[in-house]
This record gives sequence, structure tokens and C-alpha cells, in this order.
Amino acid sequence: MNLAFSSKDLLFQQELQAFLAESLPDDIRERCARGLIVGNEDLIRWQRILYDRGWMAPNWPVEYGGTGWTLTQKYIAAREFAAACAPLPTFGITMLGPVLIAFGNAEQKAFYLPRILKSEDVWCQGYSEPGAGSDLANLKTRAVREADDYLVNGQKIWTSYAHWANRMFCLVRTDAAAKPQKGISFLLIDMDTPGIEIKPIIGLDMGHTLNEVFLSDVRVPVKNRVGEENKGWTYAKYLLQKERSFVARVAQSRHLVQRLKSSVSEKKVGAVPLLGSAEFRRRMARLEIDLQALEYTELRYLSKELQGEPVGPEPSILKIRGSEIQQGLKQLLVESLGMYGVPYENDSMKLSDSYMEVGPDHRHGILAEHLYGRGATIFGGSNEIQRNIISRMLLGT
Repeated sequence: MNLAFSSKDLLFQQELQAFLAESLPDDIRERCARGLIVGNEDLIRWQRILYDRGWMAPNWPVEYGGTGWTLTQKYIAAREFAAACAPLPTFGITMLGPVLIAFGNAEQKAFYLPRILKSEDVWCQGYSEPGAGSDLANLKTRAVREADDYLVNGQKIWTSYAHWANRMFCLVRTDAAAKPQKGISFLLIDMDTPGIEIKPIIGLDMGHTLNEVFLSDVRVPVKNRVGEENKGWTYAKYLLQKERSFVARVAQSRHLVQRLKSSVSEKKVGAVPLLGSAEFRRRMARLEIDLQALEYTELRYLSKELQGEPVGPEPSILKIRGSEIQQGLKQLLVESLGMYGVPYENDSMKLSDSYMEVGPDHRHGILAEHLYGRGATIFGGSNEIQRNIISRMLLGT
């Protein structure tokens, strides 16, 4: 495995760095750097900058608006975007787009893909349900065919950004008598359809990113079904594989390492610098070693793709270790602040006239990020589910 970038790739890397330094708005960069939620309007503002540059969808084929980058260039781009603290791509780009390109019909591709590229649609993911969670095959939301429509009834939960979205890609059960994985279909639903109710779920970080979505006699045209009826499990697995390829977040964790070292550079415990603490250095070294190992796993995965080899359990491994390392770094970041890591200040408090800064400014956002990150080992398919996938793939059990 050759890990050295070619001279062409290094020039490409420089082009990316120059673009990000010039084009990424400072206010968006700062919110991402602090781990704070970037609002919908700001996300769209950034995405339209990317669209104008032609870099909105690196992983799409050129004929649908992709960049034509090689796999190595996509890897470099993902790393540079993360290092610059640019917002992550949205569900429409990373999840739905590839599914439509692979399984959608000509009419669906012609209508939806340009709208995703131009940020005219904001998508949410209707997968998880109460009682099912990461075990998607147990979903209960029903869709019954009535002439040219499906009548959808059920409930989705943990639906990220449903309150911003105008459309949802949704898994529904269309054959209750079939085996769990055999009776599922994949629908595209307009969120302004009568019968849809959204209720917020406020997280540990006191932020609103998650929602419950209730569907009561929601009429969805049959033409909004992707692929064949009852074959949705195939499309869902394809989508989840795309999702888990993004979850290692090595570059984001490297940014956290630098942020951690910077924030504690002058920190002392009594008269002893924190960086001189044996316990702190041991934990820091452990995390950095784990991160290095994760990066090499990610590069091996990239190398297999470059050689056209079939994908193994790597996406699940990247998800498990990537989420655990992120949590470890954020935990150490909060602990390193000592008493300044305890108070919780949300954005509305910071912007109020009566706000008084508690501790150094660089600590703002750290606790919120830490609390939100506790869900990283659950969302995107819990780590327990990922271990079951690895077990089945490697051991056949």
C-alpha cells in the first residue's frame, strides 16, 4: 500500500486549502470549530458557495453534477474540509443522492438530483422507530397501496433536522406477512403532506436537532417509491454503507487533538503544568495512537476501493472506533478545563445582554459538543449492531 500522494494530488490539496481559506465564511468556520450547531440558513449559504464552485457532490458521477475527482482526491478533500472546520455534507448529498443514482428512475433523477445540488430541498432520514432503533428490520410504519397512492401510518423517531426538512426519505412496511427484511419499501415524502406532525426532542446539549415524526393517513404517490416494492431493504443497506463510510471522522478528531493541546497549553494543576501530568499524557498518547490506527484502517479501506476489491467489515470498524475516539477526546477536553468545564452555556445565554463570560472564551461550546457526542456510539447504527455485522461477516455467526 503506497501512502504517498502524487505531485498532482499535492497540487490539488493546495487548491483546496486556498479555496477554503478564501471562501469558507468565518462565522460558519468558528461555529464548526467550537462544535456548535450550524443553522439551516448558514448551511445553505455554504452549500451554495460549493455549488457555484462545482464541488457540491464529490461522490456523485460527473453526469449528475459530481466533481470527477479520483478516490484519492475525494479522501484528500474530506480531510481538508474537516481540517478547515467546514460543515459536513447533508443527507441529500451523502445518502439519498447515491441511492437515487443507483436505483431511482429517470424521472426521479431528473427532478430530485438538481434540487439537492442547488440546496432547494432539505432532506431528513425516516429510518429509526420506537421499539426498532438500529434494528431497522423491525420497523412498523405501514404503507398500504390505494390506487396510485400509498397510505402511510406510523411513527419515526430521532429524526435529525426534520424541522428544517421539506422532504424525507422513508422506510415503510408494505408487506406485513413477509420476512422482516423482505416487506420494506423506500418512499420519498413531501413534509408538507397533510397528516405529518413533527415534535421536537431536546437533547442533553439542550439543542434541537432531533425530532419525532408522526404519520397519520399520509398519502404518498406511488411514483415517489424508489425501486421495486418490498425491495427497500436492499436500498437501505446501500445507503447505510455510504453513511458509515463518513463516520470515522479522522480529520475532525485530529482537529480535536490540536484544540485540546492548544486549550491546555497554559493550564496548571496547582503549580504543575497539565501537559506535564503523567496521567494526562498517558490518556492523550492512547487516543493519538488509536487515532493513528484508525487512519491506517481508513487508508486500507481506500486502497481496497482503488483496487476494486469488495468492501468487507471496514465501514462498521470505522464507525465503532471513530465514534469511541471522538467521545474520548471530548471527554478529555471537558475534564482538562476543570471547573470551567462544568457550566453549561447555550447560544441564547451567550447572546443575552446579561451574559457574563464563565472562564476562557475558547471553552464556549465544548460541553455542548461533549454532551451531543454521547450519541455518536448510537446514531448511524449503534456500535452493538456494528459488532454483530462484523461477527456475521468474519465469523459467520
